[in-house]
Amino acid sequence: MDKNYKILIFFAGFFILSVAGIAIAATGTIDATYKYAWGEKTGWISFGVTGGSISIGDAELTGYAWSEKLGWISLNCSNTDSCATIDYKVANDGNGNLSGYAWGEKTGWINFDPSYSQVVISASTGEFSGYAWGEKVGWISFNCLNTDSCSTVDYSVKTDWAGSGDTASLISSVFDTGLAGGAAINSIMWQGNKPSGTSVKFQMASANDSEGPWSYLGPDGSDTTYYSPSDIGIPVQINLIYHNNHRYFRYKVFLETDVAKTVSPRVDNVIINWSR
Repeated sequence: MDKNYKILIFFAGFFILSVAGIAIAATGTIDATYKYAWGEKTGWISFGVTGGSISIGDAELTGYAWSEKLGWISLNCSNTDSCATIDYKVANDGNGNLSGYAWGEKTGWINFDPSYSQVVISASTGEFSGYAWGEKVGWISFNCLNTDSCSTVDYSVKTDWAGSGDTASLISSVFDTGLAGGAAINSIMWQGNKPSGTSVKFQMASANDSEGPWSYLGPDGSDTTYYSPSDIGIPVQINLIYHNNHRYFRYKVFLETDVAKTVSPRVDNVIINWSR
């Protein structure tokens, strides 16, 4: 008769540290409604115009904005493959703080981090705020809140980019089921603390040799997907196609902070169910 076994692995207060984190790349697009900035000399500037293809990433913005008065405004030299000649871009520090320059034939250089202001994307809402500055075009406002004018003219630029937390990972020791014919790895769950906005997820590896090889896989058998328990103490089923009749196993756990990188999850125990 088959028997089920559980292995309880103890963690000694394991916390994620941002210094050990690995940023997860994320990209966003511009909202279909909230897509306009305003300048006295530029008029309305659309960051969501058809053909502009603006993309917001953790490191930079690409694509074009459009002004009826002044034409196209490029946010990155990669738009025209001109970086070897003139290297410029609107940069993102990963937390939504923008810097660097955009360029337009009629606008000249537009600074996204001028003195006395900076264009910032809220990592929680995706809403732009602050001002950019150009010698030719003056101040460009990205949100009516800048001038308390929203009750008169409601405008802003908004994106679905919401930043990403820091992620750190830990690989477990090798566990031996003691079964020469191998075992079935059924499920995994964890205990600890998960503040709002944080996450804990796993990949599994199994082999018939204690030295591996070890391939850490998610549910679809790739290294780009994860087993993500819905909550603390809730087991998630392991795909037996990749982890059946193997004597040895180990896991890789990923812990991600909130977007603001102020809180992180804590894993105290990891519980793995396996059977003959």
